[in-house]
Amino acid sequence: MELLTIGAFARAARLTAKALRLYDEVGLLTPAAVDAESGYRFYHPDQLAHARLIARLRHIGMPLADIHTVCGLAPDAAAAAVNAYWQRVAADTATRAHHVARLVEHLSRKGATMSDTHPTLTVRYAVRCDPGLGRDSNEDVAYAGDRLLAVADGTRGAGAAASTAAVNALKALELADKPAVDLLAMLAATIDDVDRTVRAAGPDDDQAATTLTAVVRRGSQLALVHIGDTRVYLLRGGDLAQLTQDHTWVQSQVDHGKLSPDQAAAHPQRALLSRALGAGGQPVEADLALRTALAGDRYLLCSDGLSAVVSRPDLHTALAEGGAPEATAQRLIDLAYAAGAPDNIACVVADFVAG
Repeated sequence: MELLTIGAFARAARLTAKALRLYDEVGLLTPAAVDAESGYRFYHPDQLAHARLIARLRHIGMPLADIHTVCGLAPDAAAAAVNAYWQRVAADTATRAHHVARLVEHLSRKGATMSDTHPTLTVRYAVRCDPGLGRDSNEDVAYAGDRLLAVADGTRGAGAAASTAAVNALKALELADKPAVDLLAMLAATIDDVDRTVRAAGPDDDQAATTLTAVVRRGSQLALVHIGDTRVYLLRGGDLAQLTQDHTWVQSQVDHGKLSPDQAAAHPQRALLSRALGAGGQPVEADLALRTALAGDRYLLCSDGLSAVVSRPDLHTALAEGGAPEATAQRLIDLAYAAGAPDNIACVVADFVAG
């Protein structure tokens, strides 16, 4: 079989020539032949599987030395080694999340004056989960309680089971008697368990997947977890901020300057997720954050059935008009229906009030 040039092999393996040169230098992937005069590398097509394995191991952050060991193992032993590596990563991530959250909490308190800056807060909330126009199923789930706010948006098919499983898996944290700083570490450590729960939610012939965005509350401290394109907005002092970043293909193109926000909003692939629970063959990475709620804050958690069809200025106006959360949630649902409501609509409106 004819050998491939380094450029052709790089394209077939979905790597770069620079990466292939590095793998050659460290002894991970030696070319099948090297031109004696030019030093140009050539590869055999049978090396593609090995190259793709190296690329997948690099994608999960495995060091080159560990990859060298894994590539020398039989498939079962290699799988066990990858699993052991990821368990170490998860444990390290949980530990670092704990330390970061402690530091954030310390600095936040150091910057505050006294307890009147963070008075005792209660939360008032409203939940809506309405079907889109012409939709015969609803894969969205919205939930709100004194300690947990959550929205999940499942894919078609087994999506309803996936989104329900994801939100239900977080409800156990409502009972955990831990400060928010510890809950953030717990979220980091248990997100893989939630991912496995979602994977088991659907039938074998229909892969279940879902987004998940949630806030776990302890007093004025909020632990936030986010995967996918469900969102959290915060209205504070009249200003509206989006606290999450979509895990979508179009958002990655915006981040790299290849699409403008307006182009992304109208792109036919705008709903293509780059991260979701239950999707893909690798453990999912969640965005985690620790925030401090203030009296007067209004939070909105929603699925893209709302955010994709209602403009940000209209969301801002609806949230800023005031009134009880129930009335605001209804205004948001009405706006989505007025825009055609092509998708299911899930939203949670939560107000933090003193006392």
